[in-house]
Amino acid sequence: MSRVPWTIKYRPKVLDEVENQEDVKKQLREWIESWLGRKPETKGLLLYGPPGTGKTTLAYALARTYGLEIIETNASDSRNMTSLRNIVERASMAGSLFNERGKLIFLDEVDGIQPRQDFGAISAILEILRNTKYPILMAANDPWDPNLRDLREAVKMIEVKRLGKVPLRRLLKRICTEERIKCEDGAIDSIIDASDGDARYAINFLESIAEGYREVKEDLVNEVLRRKERELNPFETLRNTFWAKYGWQARQAVSNSQIDYDLLMRWFSENIPVQYESLNDMWRAYDALSRASVFLSRAKKASWDMLSYTFDLMGPGVAMAEVAKKTQNWKAKWKNYQFPQLVTQLYRTKRTRDLRDQIVRKIGLHLHTSSGKVYSDVLPFALVYLSKEPEMMKNIDLSPEEINFAKSLTIHENEDVRQHIEKKRESKLKRNARRAKS
Repeated sequence: MSRVPWTIKYRPKVLDEVENQEDVKKQLREWIESWLGRKPETKGLLLYGPPGTGKTTLAYALARTYGLEIIETNASDSRNMTSLRNIVERASMAGSLFNERGKLIFLDEVDGIQPRQDFGAISAILEILRNTKYPILMAANDPWDPNLRDLREAVKMIEVKRLGKVPLRRLLKRICTEERIKCEDGAIDSIIDASDGDARYAINFLESIAEGYREVKEDLVNEVLRRKERELNPFETLRNTFWAKYGWQARQAVSNSQIDYDLLMRWFSENIPVQYESLNDMWRAYDALSRASVFLSRAKKASWDMLSYTFDLMGPGVAMAEVAKKTQNWKAKWKNYQFPQLVTQLYRTKRTRDLRDQIVRKIGLHLHTSSGKVYSDVLPFALVYLSKEPEMMKNIDLSPEEINFAKSLTIHENEDVRQHIEKKRESKLKRNARRAKS
């Protein structure tokens, strides 16, 4: 047999050979043709989806279809601003040596970039996107990482979905025919079921069985096969939980989620009203979620053994809140889940909170006190005083942006100061009364 891995040997050469991704191929064609027409709709495009769905294959097929020279780099390996610039920026600004039609720059695994270890990498990509003369195509397994927020807003995103059973079966049978290997239909079905739509996994498993045993039989596959475990993104976690008809399915969904427990609770909290229409179902789901929160807190403070109860309540507890699941005619309902609003609001107000914290820190430096003390006791008075003494704002080194922010808060702070003084006065009177009694 050929020594070339089957995933490479049978990789589609052009877009027309790519199975079951018609919508993705259409959007890719429109995007690249807008570049070739010198009127690009967007400079960058991000393909996202689980591993093995064909994101890299689509990139190479797109380049070959339109006769472009492809320049590939793994963004998570390039690591930082300097290395990314050295690899990508030169390619994005210089002309093509081998092809008159130009280049396609492909950045793979952009979600592998870490903000601390790979400082400046995202900023470098954004800068390259602004200045590039050639289309930039990127790929990611998890585009919803908070670190990629700025990148998501700068590019067009296209979801690459898992390969369906029918096209995957067609692909595996074609490989068996080309390699002249005897493959039982039941064996192929078992591989497809285990792959969860991951074509790379299915092909690699088929190749390992074929090379090891020279034939692919159902009983052999079932004996060797170990179902591939994978992490679920937030949307898959919610869907698998809400659609679960058995408790173990819901528990498996929350156990395999790729996001942390606290954030996952926020996802459930925001989307329970989206999924459930009955108020009683919502009440039962929120009751289970609140108990899960209690056990998560106990797990963090006392013993991580409590985490098991968190999974039971957050998964089966929320999933089984829908009473209609007990009926034979129950069917899962498709809903459009939403990103937690709290996270979105925190991002939108980040600049405002940063300005407030900078002002608090500068006031604290001049008063020789902590930022916490300034925020709780000094800030309302300081803002009113600074608004009446503009020169003082310059004396504590406030920037023009910080000065404008302080002035905008002053209107609201006058009422806050009055309430603050009243609370302080009442607190002082209560202390003096207690001292008088003692």
